[in-house]
Amino acid sequence: MNTVHTITQLRAAVARARQEGKRIGLVPTMGNLHDGHLALVQKALQSTDYVVVSIFVNPLQFGPSEDLDSYPRTLAADQSKLLDVGANLVFAPTPKEMYPDGMDGHTRISVPLVSEGLCGASRPGHFEGVATVVSKLLNMTQPDLAVFGKKDYQQLAVIRKMAQDLCMPVQIMGEAIVRDADGLALSSRNGFLTADQRQIAPRLYQVLVQIAEQIQGGRRDYPAVLDGARQHLIDAGMRPDYLELRDSVTLNPVGADSKQLIVLAAAFLGTTRLIDNLGFELN
Repeated sequence: MNTVHTITQLRAAVARARQEGKRIGLVPTMGNLHDGHLALVQKALQSTDYVVVSIFVNPLQFGPSEDLDSYPRTLAADQSKLLDVGANLVFAPTPKEMYPDGMDGHTRISVPLVSEGLCGASRPGHFEGVATVVSKLLNMTQPDLAVFGKKDYQQLAVIRKMAQDLCMPVQIMGEAIVRDADGLALSSRNGFLTADQRQIAPRLYQVLVQIAEQIQGGRRDYPAVLDGARQHLIDAGMRPDYLELRDSVTLNPVGADSKQLIVLAAAFLGTTRLIDNLGFELN
């Protein structure tokens, strides 16, 4: 496994792989890799012959009061994990390589509607930063397949819409959430939790399961179900950011014809913002 730091090196390595007739996969990450990330790499390896993993903490998607400076940067450990799992190439650029003229005047991509509400409401400009950096990575690598985790469900929807609208010749694949034994969705930010907070954190997923069970059991008073669930989170010591029920296909509010639903949540536990979601079918 090789590691490159420039776009020129990345393109040269991918070109060699293509000349050998290989199908290219891409897994964009911000590093500090855990088993959830590695599951994405393994999914890409199942469907392609040459997998590129990008490691880049993208400043364009962080707000002024967010944790850009404290976000863990663990390249050496990440390289070791990726070598073990069988990745072919690591692309670890600097901000200067990605934004050579700075970010203020850089072209940005906005994906309307699907990026609004949920995390888009809580983190203004976040999805513009995500769409911009992912479009750059797709253009640099030109993969046949790119794999993203479903934990960031709205992000996945934004990227799919962007690729579709801009006619990008790439298959966007979503991979299931990987959880710890107690149900907590794996996240790099889990490392910010104290020992006591880590014991509380699984409550977020438990509440999502309870919501799904109530609705599948016949309850249709969705606002009341969600209000009760918010109170459970508050009682557990969390500060809900949002807790919403959407159509999992369109990400629109649930309509009369919606059969595939998803409940999405974000909540603060101390200073750590956790996100999670759970999809389910109406009976």
